[in-house]
Amino acid sequence: MVRIIAFVILSLPVILLSWSAMLRVRSHGFYRFFSWESILWLLVCNLTYWFDDPFCFRQQCSWILLIISFYLVVSGVILLKIKGKPNSNRAEKGLYKFEKTSELVDTGIYKYIRHPLYSSLIFLTWGIFLKQITLPLFIISVISTLFLWFTSLFDEKECISYFGDKYKSYMKRTKRFIPFVI
Repeated sequence: MVRIIAFVILSLPVILLSWSAMLRVRSHGFYRFFSWESILWLLVCNLTYWFDDPFCFRQQCSWILLIISFYLVVSGVILLKIKGKPNSNRAEKGLYKFEKTSELVDTGIYKYIRHPLYSSLIFLTWGIFLKQITLPLFIISVISTLFLWFTSLFDEKECISYFGDKYKSYMKRTKRFIPFVI
């Protein structure tokens, strides 16, 4: 019961941040919201296991994934803000201020992967999952990853719409989530 109450309370800011995107099924924000909610449920369920047996292999793998997640989100956001030249005149609803880029970012981590922020959320999902492995949480982790896959597909459609052939060319030379892999 405590988990459900915590989940509901922590979901309120996520709902407020995602409200406009939740109303548009064909936007990347719609699917991202459900991934965030899945990650939040994982966090609520595994919070008490965060530091259990800190040197076991499972925990070490978890921390590696969480560190990678942190690196990806920080470097991705910094590059979007600096190289992407966010423009408040960009009219797409549901984009956060730093997402309203006017320039295609294809340097730094973006040279290798198109979606470091979504990749960060995938690493976060599995890093939290490894804190305490259960079948229901494995299913939630798969669901979160699938929602992030759909998020990336809709985001790519939006980017093609805004950047055109430049983005299509960029897609051919980069991977979606993990450099040189996928």
